[in-house]
Amino acid sequence: MKRRDFLKAGTSLVAGGALAARFGSSRAAAAESRRDVLLSVSEGAPNALDYHTVGANRSVFAVVWNAYDRLITFGVKNGEDGNGHYDYTDLQPALAEDIDLKDMSVTLRLRRDATFHDGTPITAQDVKWTFDRAIGVGAYPASTMAAASLTHPEQFVAVDDHTFRVDFDKHDKLSPLYLGVPVVGIYHSQLVKQHATPQDPWGQEYTKRNVAGGGAYKLESWHPGQDVVLVANPDWRCGPQPQIKRVIWRTVPSAGTRRALLERGDVDLSFDLPPKDASELAANKDMTILGVPMESTVLYLGMNVTMPPFDNPKVRQAVAYAVPYESIMETAVYKRARGLFAASGRVSTPEWPQAHQYVTDIAKAKQLLAEAGHPNGFETTLSFDLGSAVTIEPLSVLVQESLAKIGIKATLDKIPGANWRTAFSKKQLPMQINLFGAWFDYSDYFFNWVYSGRNTIFNTMSYKNPAMDKLINDARFTTDKAAYQKDMVQAIQLAFDDAPNVPLYQPYLDVAMRKNVSGYVYWFHREMDYRTLKKT
Repeated sequence: MKRRDFLKAGTSLVAGGALAARFGSSRAAAAESRRDVLLSVSEGAPNALDYHTVGANRSVFAVVWNAYDRLITFGVKNGEDGNGHYDYTDLQPALAEDIDLKDMSVTLRLRRDATFHDGTPITAQDVKWTFDRAIGVGAYPASTMAAASLTHPEQFVAVDDHTFRVDFDKHDKLSPLYLGVPVVGIYHSQLVKQHATPQDPWGQEYTKRNVAGGGAYKLESWHPGQDVVLVANPDWRCGPQPQIKRVIWRTVPSAGTRRALLERGDVDLSFDLPPKDASELAANKDMTILGVPMESTVLYLGMNVTMPPFDNPKVRQAVAYAVPYESIMETAVYKRARGLFAASGRVSTPEWPQAHQYVTDIAKAKQLLAEAGHPNGFETTLSFDLGSAVTIEPLSVLVQESLAKIGIKATLDKIPGANWRTAFSKKQLPMQINLFGAWFDYSDYFFNWVYSGRNTIFNTMSYKNPAMDKLINDARFTTDKAAYQKDMVQAIQLAFDDAPNVPLYQPYLDVAMRKNVSGYVYWFHREMDYRTLKKT
């Protein structure tokens, strides 16, 4: 497929059918300068346009981040590899042109020239409605706001049309940072209210399929599972105007097809590149491969501790000793990750992620399984996200084969990517391969999501331990560095000993771009920010 066909193609990249025109603006796109149009491909696809949607997947962040404004943003610094990397210690204005951060509150003065995509001015009332909505819709949005001690509407005050204040209930280091996360992208409240119903008071059905924002990009079209087209908003005032005027983002499940398109120059960028391709393409002089270790992110093998036999710690430890760690690193991720196994001793630092004590030891695994009352093993299922099958399916096969050596017969359960989040959030999967990344690089923050007894959707193991909860909560609110270190060292060791999940590796986020593309910035949500990209 040639570049000109990519601009016109609809289902062909996904299903292999005949080329079909899907965009009413295909001629306009083709007529634009190549410097103005970015052609991007990825394996995954957004299953909604609003991250408040129940079951919204990670790809939704890419739409929300580019199409909605947030009150603040973060500075950008050079990472260890020299590439752009967000800096959560550097709060900067965005929709708010002035930030007055005090001990127990923050007051923000909004830009008077900021508008939504239809030209309606953005007011503090829209901001308050957005924050109220994040709590009011419940489920994940409310849970993530609670992680920053933002839990009730009274904390959010529209002082006047252009002044908004947040009152803090606790000394929580995350509260100010949450003014700049995707969950509180500012909604056009009057527009969404027009589509609300008694059964859907927050208009979620509308925003699931439509953008109601004022961000740097407008949504031109979305064909679920196939493509998203974004066009630059010429009236955006919350940052520098994007140099890329049109983004055509296609879903191409085949890694081979994505690679071929990139190598031929028919596309400009391939996001979240499979490890094998990233490793092999690194030597290609026509491309730039950027590999960033995903901050505070772990891919793990989880076990639901409420389901026998995984309610027995010895069974979970047996699984930990049966995992083929080295094979996974060699043949599934091609060393494009940091292994989290074979630590030489007990936990001594609060950094996360870090390696646990387990290694592949089949004899030890069999012994623990026998001590747990399962000398002949048992049958179970191992679930994974089919939307990440290029890497996760071979990894799951390796785990399946190794578990069979200790008598555990694990049937692979391949769940479509659009349904993955909904499936694991129900807490009914006995074993699952899952990836979780905390937005900010605090160990207690990750643990509050994955190991806390408040049982968020990312605690896919339904793990509850009062001792763990105390350690997490004490670390979360302390300002004593020594106390924090002590609490988190104990929490990390407890997680390894109890083994509700087995960390496998900290993955790289690999992005491949043609040499004429630059300006990539790694963000905590691990999705693309098209606003800073440019082409020569």
